[in-house]
Amino acid sequence: MTFHLKGEIKTGRVWLRYKELYPGESQRLINHSPDGFNWGYGGSGPAQLALAICLELFDRKKALKVYQVLKWRHIATLPQTDFERDITIDQYLL
Repeated sequence: MTFHLKGEIKTGRVWLRYKELYPGESQRLINHSPDGFNWGYGGSGPAQLALAICLELFDRKKALKVYQVLKWRHIATLPQTDFERDITIDQYLL
């Protein structure tokens, strides 16, 4: 599975498949980061982003199971700048 992801570092805004992604739903489930999304390291903002992405792509049970893997393999490795790229999820998430 491949999806398009874009992020603006100054605002913390993120678009998944060209649709803006908001942290609210993922924060209601697990509030890793009250400040919202971030990327480029392995902290709470990237965890919130990974969870939000997984909740959009998978059912809740699967999202909770795999979001930390997505964080470490893809979100933590993004540059700490604006970015736009296609991300391909390997078998570990499918």
